[in-house]
Amino acid sequence: MYFPHVESTQDESLSTALDAAINDKTKPLGSLGVLELLARQAGLIQKTTRPRVIAPAILVFAGDHGVVAEGVSAYPQSVTWQMVENFLAQGAAINVFARQQDVALHIVDAGVNHDFGARDGLIARKVGPGTRNFANEPAMTVQECETALEHGMALAAELQGNVLGFGEMGIGNTTSAAAIMHKLAGLPVAECVGAGTGLSTEGMLHKCRVIEKAVAQHAHVSAPLDVLATFGGFEIAMMAGAMLKAAERRMILLIDGFIVTAALLVAARLQPSILDYCVFCHCSNEKGHGRMLNELGARPLLHLDMRLGEGTGCALALPLLHAAVGFLCDMATFASAQVSGKDSLVDAPMEAGGSASRSPLAGFRS
Repeated sequence: MYFPHVESTQDESLSTALDAAINDKTKPLGSLGVLELLARQAGLIQKTTRPRVIAPAILVFAGDHGVVAEGVSAYPQSVTWQMVENFLAQGAAINVFARQQDVALHIVDAGVNHDFGARDGLIARKVGPGTRNFANEPAMTVQECETALEHGMALAAELQGNVLGFGEMGIGNTTSAAAIMHKLAGLPVAECVGAGTGLSTEGMLHKCRVIEKAVAQHAHVSAPLDVLATFGGFEIAMMAGAMLKAAERRMILLIDGFIVTAALLVAARLQPSILDYCVFCHCSNEKGHGRMLNELGARPLLHLDMRLGEGTGCALALPLLHAAVGFLCDMATFASAQVSGKDSLVDAPMEAGGSASRSPLAGFRS
């Protein structure tokens, strides 16, 4: 199938210009820390020294998982559709945070085992009533997986803004995400499995055994799309497709927690340059998330011990993106404010074997 081509954002000339613009603001060199890195990344994505946040949106994809039949979740599958109803009623955490940040929120039925009918505020892209039980057979057919990817691409193509956050809802989807992580990152299953919705220690051990048995049954599966079809969910595949299309459009991608990052892991195996476009909003308290972030070379903005999903990390990190592009575009320079700059010849710190003028931002990827 067709996949969007994601260009690298690396541009030496623009990087130099961004470093100069950041360092010329009325502040000590590097004193805004990670915000400087974020401003630089936004500029590289948007190909300008004056990046902006325009009409940010969060897509929350919902889907059910057949593997729930194996007893891998502390909650019944019906919670998926009930939480979608909660989203539509504006009652979930993501609704509260999205309103606070004035960010558009879109709820997508990617494959929930429930008939919602035509509903205001619900984007109907149901591929099927949940995936199959990957403990017994592949979760999706190749065609179903491709359809989910294509729906995600189409959704990202329709949005008008330049910042897109990703969230999800799906009982059982931490099991799918852990299996994907194990197959694509090569880490032991035990390092990928966490409590999910609140499993006990014995529950997590059972979850590990279910994944290990399934992986052994599908031992021949290794290519990213095959892994996605075999172990993934409709919402995970749809997110991967939306990420690829959004990056092709040079949008800033806000990456939430464990399941969203598993979708990104698939997308990154298909188009490695997508990582240039990703702002990793937080490190989830779900056990495997930190390890998956390390696999991707990612630096999360926040550490709040959250593991809710829904795109909540995206909404909470968005003000930091606003702050980063805001200081770059609106903060005075030393010349415009008539403030004396630091005497670089006398006081600039030297790096071992390097130059005093080297930017503190050099070498930061994302």
